[in-house]
Amino acid sequence: MIACLGRIVHGTEADADVSTISQSLDLQGSIESGGITGVSDKDFGGIYSVKPLALIKPSGTEDIARVVKAASRTSHLTVAARGNGHCINGQAMAEGGLVIDMRSTEENHFKLLTIDGSPYIDVSGGALWEDVLKRCVSLFGMAPRSWTDYLSLTVGGTLSNAGVSGQAFRYGPQTSNVTELEVVTGKGEITVCSETQNSELFFGALGGLGQFGIITRASVKLQPAPDMVRWIRLVYSEFEEFTRDAEFLVTREEGESFDYVEGFVFSNSDDPINGWPSVPLDTDHEFNPVHIPHSAGSVLYCLEVALHYSNGDHPSTIETAVSGVLERLGFVRRLKFQVDVSYVEFLLRVKRVEEHAKANGIWDSPHPWLNIFVSKSSIFDFDRTVFRKMLKAGVGGPMLIYPLLRSKWDDRTSVVLPEGDIFYIVALLRFVSKGQSVEKLVAQNHEIVKWCKKEGLGFKLYLPHYQSREDWKRHFGNQWSRFVERKLSFDPMAILAPGQRIFKRTHINLNQYSQL
Repeated sequence: MIACLGRIVHGTEADADVSTISQSLDLQGSIESGGITGVSDKDFGGIYSVKPLALIKPSGTEDIARVVKAASRTSHLTVAARGNGHCINGQAMAEGGLVIDMRSTEENHFKLLTIDGSPYIDVSGGALWEDVLKRCVSLFGMAPRSWTDYLSLTVGGTLSNAGVSGQAFRYGPQTSNVTELEVVTGKGEITVCSETQNSELFFGALGGLGQFGIITRASVKLQPAPDMVRWIRLVYSEFEEFTRDAEFLVTREEGESFDYVEGFVFSNSDDPINGWPSVPLDTDHEFNPVHIPHSAGSVLYCLEVALHYSNGDHPSTIETAVSGVLERLGFVRRLKFQVDVSYVEFLLRVKRVEEHAKANGIWDSPHPWLNIFVSKSSIFDFDRTVFRKMLKAGVGGPMLIYPLLRSKWDDRTSVVLPEGDIFYIVALLRFVSKGQSVEKLVAQNHEIVKWCKKEGLGFKLYLPHYQSREDWKRHFGNQWSRFVERKLSFDPMAILAPGQRIFKRTHINLNQYSQL
């Protein structure tokens, strides 16, 4: 097996007998040449493209373990787990290595569990969240508590980062809503872990950017699913009022606020993509700019909220609950938009955006996105320079911004957060239109990050991407030594997730990093 892999890796038989490799690995699944499919050498970002040696479609966890063990017996092979390919900067790629298509395992696990009196769904790491949602609601009348805005992502993929959406202020990120994982480590060991069993691997893998293991199964906490959602957008002209109300909502107790709180910035213009027309929730709604205060600047702000309810709730009950909260907020009263939709329709709202973008041919264009966590103490400086000046014309897609509570995150995981009890997620979700320069948009992202560093803002990149070890050390700060120790324990030869560019593959170990 090793001789076969080594012969191909060294290039004399780059398109050699793939079936021989499959037989040598004794896989139950299949393996394809990396040069044939084209699937494994690109991602949603569309910025990077590298060719792997092979794309492997495992039948299950044992296949994945065999692949990692085989790589560990070579001096240079790496392994990357690929979910649904939604990475932005090539994080799920492996140049000259082995890419594992986790989607081939999506049906391996789906079981309702009761743990300490609470319901959980045990699912495959390769399952899409949207499929988990539909099946849990239709079969059990329940759903996971915490989401991402876009649900065509794999369970293992989001748990390897954090998983954030408008429910995170109440329930925390998705990494705070899982009780057990099955992980294949960089040693090729299949390990079940939890808070009390193999806890260092459990917390390391959560938000660990794939550096310590490949998540093959997860037990995710459920709650009863509501039937309907009152979905509301509220427009603000002043950032101070927008942030005050957003922070008010996310710090209220359950029953005194909404069930979902997000927000976004948009251009104070009639631009159909970046301006006023992007706000209404229904084609019957009209955004009348005459209601915008004369004091408004180059950008406006929208608070997006939602209230869950059941079909049996009386309309007056819903109206009372909503109006009781809204009357305490300082939005522009004539610029409120609302619709009532089913719970599943609400959670799959970005799916409609995807379908529209695919129809227009822009979904497959490059996406130089930038995601940042910014501390509350720095968010006003960020608004004044980045939103109001650098990005006042928009980014060709949503510019999300909303507060999160540090108390809902577990600092034992590998996720890195800025200082402060409240911090904001800022997501610049660019769509590149025809004629735009991707290089210029990437350069603008770098300019924003460079400015944040120069001004000493409290921030951390979410879905981070760095080129140098020094930048990674700066990113992790005082958590760097723990991150390195976990790497030494669970992937000492740096086989996993080479596309993150944190560690370099070695055939010995990573002891040199422990001295940094």
